[in-house]
Amino acid sequence: MSRPAHHMPLWSLLIPLASCALLVLAWGMPLGWLLSGVAGAALVASVLAAVHHAEVIAHRVGEPFGALVLALAVTVIEVSLIVSMMLAGGETATTLARDTVYATLMIVCNGVIGLCLLAGGLRHRIINFRVEGTMPALAVLTTLAALTLVLPVYTSSTEGPTYSTAQLIFAAILSLVLWAVFVFVQTIRHRELFVPAENASDETDTPPTNATSLICLALLLVALVAVVGLAKLLAPGIEAGVAGAGLPHAVVGIAIALIVLLPETMSAVRAALARHMQTSFNLALGSALATIGLTIPAVAITAITLDLPLSLGIPPKELVLLSLTLLLTSMTLSGGRATVLQGVVHLVVFAVFVFLAMVP
Repeated sequence: MSRPAHHMPLWSLLIPLASCALLVLAWGMPLGWLLSGVAGAALVASVLAAVHHAEVIAHRVGEPFGALVLALAVTVIEVSLIVSMMLAGGETATTLARDTVYATLMIVCNGVIGLCLLAGGLRHRIINFRVEGTMPALAVLTTLAALTLVLPVYTSSTEGPTYSTAQLIFAAILSLVLWAVFVFVQTIRHRELFVPAENASDETDTPPTNATSLICLALLLVALVAVVGLAKLLAPGIEAGVAGAGLPHAVVGIAIALIVLLPETMSAVRAALARHMQTSFNLALGSALATIGLTIPAVAITAITLDLPLSLGIPPKELVLLSLTLLLTSMTLSGGRATVLQGVVHLVVFAVFVFLAMVP
């Protein structure tokens, strides 16, 4: 990041602990207006704390490890939430993983990347990034999206947008292998391709100590647990509001995904404002890749072990939007330079995604 982040303000220590304490006390209780307001404020504060601790860790380990830490931490907790909701059952459990992965892809590739391009373009006019780092990530993301969201619609072993057990195991293994190889290439084999070119200013800052970094890592995990837990706590209220407004149930998933992705979104936008677009893309694309690469194997194991139905293929309207998103993202990332125009185009597609979810 563009500033030294080795100090630890008192608020960044207290907020994650207080938010988790609130989560424990409020779990299972009916939420009134007051408690909902307090939980919402705690959620926003936890997001800010998570971003701060992620920046400290990123400053200690350097890019692209910093982006990977935040993306991996968020995704592991998100996957745990998905699996727990699958185990709880319900009529939406069969499509929960599909809807979450699809919503995450659309939010990241259109909303997060669009915001970063707009913020960076407004402040710096023309922004640069490494094509050799962004395009391989997009190639992996496109392959994973096709494997998990598109192909199940066209397979013939089972009826509906589903995989047979053998196909599901095969897809889960390939998803995990692809993600693991990408992480190996990003962090070890070709790390230099994913480091921001404009990174010289950070090298003069004194990095935080190992002890400070470990404390921040622990507090980051606590803050992310609070974010996801409070999001789930507020979900019934969101569901009631969505139902009261006469909106489709899919809007609930989008709202919760937006909340869960807030820490990464804020970190990515701040990196874009500091002219570190490669860091922004590492955060955004890394989050989407981890979501598919870890979610699909986890839900596959859960579905096969407990004999739960699992629908993965997306409907035609969503398929069109996904295809447009991946095509647009490839056009944006293949140039190595971008302006506010690309940011606005991505945000327009994101607006289409949200609007059609509300007005299908």
